[in-house]
Amino acid sequence: MGDFYQNGVITTLHNFAQRPLEDMEAELLEFSRVRPMGLVLPCLYSELEGPAMENIVAELCKVSYLSKIVIGLDRATEEQYRKAREFFSVLPQDHVVLWNDGPRLRELDQSLKKLGLEPNQMGKGRNVWYCFGYLMADNSVEAIALHDCDIVTYNRELLARLVYPVANPGFNYEFCKGYYSRVANGTINGRVCRLLVTPLLRALRMIIGPHDYLDFLDSFRYALAGEFSMRMDVLRDIRIPSDWGLEIGVLSEMKRNYSLNRICQVDIANTYDHKHQDVSFEDASTGLSRMSVDISKAIFRKLATTGVVFSQETIRTIKATYYRVALDFVETYHNDARINGLTLDIHKEEKAVELFAENVMNAGMYFLDRPRETPFIPSWTRVNSALPELGGSFLKAVAEDMQEYGIK
Repeated sequence: MGDFYQNGVITTLHNFAQRPLEDMEAELLEFSRVRPMGLVLPCLYSELEGPAMENIVAELCKVSYLSKIVIGLDRATEEQYRKAREFFSVLPQDHVVLWNDGPRLRELDQSLKKLGLEPNQMGKGRNVWYCFGYLMADNSVEAIALHDCDIVTYNRELLARLVYPVANPGFNYEFCKGYYSRVANGTINGRVCRLLVTPLLRALRMIIGPHDYLDFLDSFRYALAGEFSMRMDVLRDIRIPSDWGLEIGVLSEMKRNYSLNRICQVDIANTYDHKHQDVSFEDASTGLSRMSVDISKAIFRKLATTGVVFSQETIRTIKATYYRVALDFVETYHNDARINGLTLDIHKEEKAVELFAENVMNAGMYFLDRPRETPFIPSWTRVNSALPELGGSFLKAVAEDMQEYGIK
């Protein structure tokens, strides 16, 4: 979409569809001489067998400006780790595969556990945190990008546009969030962002009043996008949430640590489609249901740190207000779909809103019952202060895995 409108409190970098990709990549190659760039790929082994990963690797093989690729591999046996090594061996860039389930990295995890510094939940947050720790120990890049490994519409322009704002020495951005249209297969996707996050932020503003954190989150066109980039300075102090509130948690950390003129968002793709999570109406511990709970908790926690006081009555009011606002958004999105010749199932949309409303209430009550809970994994600055030798041990463990379990 070629508009130039600046909404909210952060800079939006648009895609006017006028610049050839080769021109941008040539400029990025020049930037890489003074600011080496890396890429983080957090993935499950199952994603290597899915419809997206083969194309992602093929596209990355054409990228000349990357100095390092760090692949965080979860849920893999020894044989699967070997297969993953072979799968990624075609990459021309310097790359490593972190076998997070292997004995050496498990031992590393145990040394952190003795000091209470280990990630306490399995998942993407833990995977990303270890990839960041490896990059800090390796110290070979100055700007990094991260994107998901289930993007079936992936092309390398996404990466170029994502990393450009933090790679350009002439820009002052420390952090960049990607955004894109979630229109695919004749409908509008992105239900958690459309039907939970935006209505919840608007409802909270109605109840709490003007608030800079709410304005900040509401400025992002796709706050739940798994694609972002940053300069290496950010990694030292950022705290990664271990639950499904990763994306919201990262934005909250950027709000805490940096002024708004160091943060931007960029249009990285005209079309974007990936693996869709089940809503999981019957099981609040999985799918979009769990995601909605974790995201709501993350927002409540952050607001509490700014002095907002919550009570059971407040939570009930938030739930009721959210529900009304979200239902209005269902009509809005339905009309938007119709004018564009798309379909949107109002029944399914409203069922999702009903579930999210209950989960907003549950998340609020959970927060009130457990005010001391700290879901963030400690920053790597704290970890390296407690265990100065950890970085060297980390590099050694990964190198030994790569050597011992090499390609057959």
